[in-house]
Amino acid sequence: MTKLNSTPPAWRRFVAPGIAFALVAALGVALLRPKDASSGVGDPLLGKAAPTFVLKTLDGGTVSLEQLKGKPLVLNFWASWCVPCRDEAPLLREASEKQGAAGLNVVGVLFQDPDKTRMRKFIADYGLAYPNLLDSDLKTSINYGITGVPETFFIGTDGLIKSVDRGGLTRERLSAGLQSIGVTF
Repeated sequence: MTKLNSTPPAWRRFVAPGIAFALVAALGVALLRPKDASSGVGDPLLGKAAPTFVLKTLDGGTVSLEQLKGKPLVLNFWASWCVPCRDEAPLLREASEKQGAAGLNVVGVLFQDPDKTRMRKFIADYGLAYPNLLDSDLKTSINYGITGVPETFFIGTDGLIKSVDRGGLTRERLSAGLQSIGVTF
């Protein structure tokens, strides 16, 4: 009696792991690829009234959306532990400094950042003179649909969200967002 070879061919041993690897790689690319961040295409808040908020500053004051109405607004959700937030901070400072006199409001909202010392250091390191607000109960973040940071909303003088950027801003993406609210950069 002859014994049958029970070892499958070498190529068959790599098919299942190869398929699994390809699926995991495709999922990873899909999850890590930025959305069409500059336009916010498909964002449910695009074209809708910005959700209202009243939030505290690090010094205990309050800022509300109502106080900011009538001027174009850049609302940036960030955290001190966020690397892309560090990359975009100088751009937001520049926009605030250049356009603040012309009526642009830039406001930061701290997202899931429990360390006030780190927050203050970040603000000082990047020279952020615009208001940075605490969203301690995350209600504002939930209302804006924040899933991670940085996320930036460009709100027109009419109070409508004109553009959404989900991911770190570049000069080009910031410029495009500002153009959507009538501000040149």
